[in-house]
Amino acid sequence: MTACEVCGNDYWMAFEVRTVDGSRHTFDCFECAVHKMAPICEHCQIKIVGHGVEVSGRFFCCAHCARAVEGEQGAEVRDAVGARPA
Repeated sequence: MTACEVCGNDYWMAFEVRTVDGSRHTFDCFECAVHKMAPICEHCQIKIVGHGVEVSGRFFCCAHCARAVEGEQGAEVRDAVGARPA
């Protein structure tokens, strides 16, 4: 068995996540994986679990937060939520 690097639980169904840079992380649940790996919105400070938005190398949970911080580039970001095709 392998112990979760966040909570220390030694669980037979633990899983490994490999990142782009080659790092390896072991977790016993998705909650611990999100806690350790999810980026944090630079405006409202929540964990970004969904798609999020990246502007100028900075991460935001939504277009609203990107617009609040990133000026002209942020103003160009749009969320698809609620958008309906014509």
